[in-house]
Amino acid sequence: MDSIIPLGQKNTLAEYMILSGADNRPPMLDKDLYDSWKSRMELYMQNREHERMILESVEHGPLIWPTVEENGVIRTKKYAELSAAEKIQADCDMKATNIILQGLPADIYSLVNHHRVAKDLWERVQLLMQGTSLTKQERECKLYNAFDKFTHIKRESLHKYYLRFTQLINDMNIYNIKMEQFQVNTKFLNSLPPEWSKFMADVKLVKDLHTTNLDQIHAYLEQHELHANEVRLLRERNQDPLAFVANQQMTPSHFNTYHSSYNNPQLQQQFSPSKYRSIHPNQHYSSTYP
Repeated sequence: MDSIIPLGQKNTLAEYMILSGADNRPPMLDKDLYDSWKSRMELYMQNREHERMILESVEHGPLIWPTVEENGVIRTKKYAELSAAEKIQADCDMKATNIILQGLPADIYSLVNHHRVAKDLWERVQLLMQGTSLTKQERECKLYNAFDKFTHIKRESLHKYYLRFTQLINDMNIYNIKMEQFQVNTKFLNSLPPEWSKFMADVKLVKDLHTTNLDQIHAYLEQHELHANEVRLLRERNQDPLAFVANQQMTPSHFNTYHSSYNNPQLQQQFSPSKYRSIHPNQHYSSTYP
């Protein structure tokens, strides 16, 4: 078999997060975000066994099965007659095709499922999804609109909110839509619900939003999620007396802890410059994809 082309170095936090969190099902194609899907599929393939062979099958085509002469007739070798390396490549060719097909919605699947070679299938999907400059502009507008309208979903955990937001920023980066760190941080904070207002004010007062990393903001807020949730519960009880009666067995002990924690003079130390490495003011919040 020909030499295997080495993979690009996987060296970004986003890539490691996607690789470590990938489940057994490939990412599903969003027709409005083909480039994002393509990057995620490549990362997904890199997390499979024999990753290099799978990617080589997609990028350069499948194994050319060797032939053998038998009774004066040249025929293609059967699977059982292949060498160990050739069997692995043949299996990876099949895996590559299946991975791509499993990541396609039904309407696209029906247009390409007759392809049995991963490279042909990959290129066909790309051709179907390859938009004109106008389509690309429409996708960029859609992402800008999603950023403008991004908001917290009721009862959503801070972690899920953070993951949704970072995924949106990553999708924007794929289309080369760069956002200043100040824009990213401000949007993230201002889109949180009212129970986070005190902690939002802490962040804005203590730290420069031009230089603070979004991950640092998330890490700080996550420490106070219990307190923020109890502020929300108290507000809901005041708004709905029946809810207050139904939940009267709940004690305010944690909320009292919240008040003492919020007034703690060590608050400033949690955002001290020595604890986190600062980002240059002109640095963009971006990720590198292969």
